[in-house]
Amino acid sequence: MPLKIIKPGLSTSVQDLGRPGYFHLGIPIGGAMDRYALRAANMLVGNDEGAAGLEAVFMGPEIEFTEDATVAVCGADMPMMVDGEAVEPWTSFDVKSGQTLSFGFLKTGARIYIAVSGGIATPPDLGSRSTYPIGSLGGVEGRPIAEGDVIPIGGGAGKAGRSVPAELRRGPGNPAQLRVLPGLYWNRLTEAAGKGFFEDTWTVAPEADRMGYRFRGGRHLEFVDREQPFGAGADPSNIVDGCYSYGSIQVPGGTEPIVLHRDAVSGGGYFTLGAIISADMDLIGQLQPNTPVNFVKVDMEQSLAARAERKAGLQKIRDALA
Repeated sequence: MPLKIIKPGLSTSVQDLGRPGYFHLGIPIGGAMDRYALRAANMLVGNDEGAAGLEAVFMGPEIEFTEDATVAVCGADMPMMVDGEAVEPWTSFDVKSGQTLSFGFLKTGARIYIAVSGGIATPPDLGSRSTYPIGSLGGVEGRPIAEGDVIPIGGGAGKAGRSVPAELRRGPGNPAQLRVLPGLYWNRLTEAAGKGFFEDTWTVAPEADRMGYRFRGGRHLEFVDREQPFGAGADPSNIVDGCYSYGSIQVPGGTEPIVLHRDAVSGGGYFTLGAIISADMDLIGQLQPNTPVNFVKVDMEQSLAARAERKAGLQKIRDALA
């Protein structure tokens, strides 16, 4: 039985853990901006961690349930109600057929993840239900949900009253600290510019979405003088086209860094100074515009340790819910 969308919220879309394996064809991995929160919500309702749920940005949807289900909402702090009665975040709860799930005003964070027992059951594209609007893939006809949509779910009930311990609920902090592994084109920056990038406090610009987050407020980045190679363009931030790794940081014109995220392109003609480590990519998805951010330089050993720590955090949730 389906979910009926009374109000879609803002940029609410079906997302799972994405569609790896097509980046070389220009199709990004996509999926939940905050995978940790989606995984946690799925665990709470008894789904596979990669099951599809709903991702909503800044404003939650209003949803009528046409069958009994177990639901959990993780991620940003956004009050929620079932038929007007408050329910707890990061905790599984039952919704009866005919009841309505709705949300109040956002308090902290940016994105919530709504998991329903059985998972969202829209048709998959290239092995994933994740919505990728630019390619018209996944979700509901390749687009975010809209008023009047009917969303199929897998059905079944989980166990209500299960909760993720407070110490395992991840958030970005304020100011947020995002760890950076300097990369292939780091040598294009002057020593002073590289140092300044990590010393300055940046803020999230309004241009922040699933393709990338722009940051502003730091010093202009200066480049080492060189004769631009053929095909690179005149601006020193230009290169001959190269591949972009997941989380790459490009700085067009040396002014405003852009962190490429889930739906970003796979290559282009801007230099990249490095990449946000995988353990911190979830945190970016919870940043609101104007949030202060410090970039922190790390090496490969520290990056791998952070990845192991994030993996251990997910295992602690599994153990707590077992």
